[in-house]
Amino acid sequence: MGAYQALEERGATIIRTTEQARDAAVALGVPDSCITMLPGDARSTLDEALAVSDYLAMQPGPDTLILVSSPAHMRRAYMIFKTVLKRADLNTYVGCSPSKYSSFNPDRWWRRKEDIQSVLSEWIKILNFKIIEQGKALVSN
Repeated sequence: MGAYQALEERGATIIRTTEQARDAAVALGVPDSCITMLPGDARSTLDEALAVSDYLAMQPGPDTLILVSSPAHMRRAYMIFKTVLKRADLNTYVGCSPSKYSSFNPDRWWRRKEDIQSVLSEWIKILNFKIIEQGKALVSN
C-alpha cells in the first residue's frame, strides 16, 4: 500500500482493484445500491476476511457469502474465511465460485509452468496460514 500512498501524496489518482470490480459490476447491470465497499486497505486474504467478518457481525441479515477468486486461490480463501467467520461465531454459509476468466486448469495443472507455480505458491501459503496466520485469525479483533 506504500506505493499507492506515495503516488496519491504526489497528486496521482489511483483506481484500486475493488473500485474497478465495482465499476465493472455496475456496467454489467448490478445496481450500485446493491454493492457495499468495505473501508480499509486489506493487504491479504486474511485482512479481507477480518473486514468482512466485522461487517457481517454488525449486519442482522446476511447469512450467505459467495467467494469469487482464481481457481488456484479458492481453497485457501475458503479456509481463511471459514476460520475467521467461525472465530466470530457467525453462522454464515460460504459458497465458492472460482473465476472462469482464469487460464489455470485444475485438472491438468502440472502441464503448464504457470499453473505449477500457482499450485506450489498456494501450498506454501496454506502452510503459512495453518502454522502462523490461523492463530492470529482466531485471536484478532
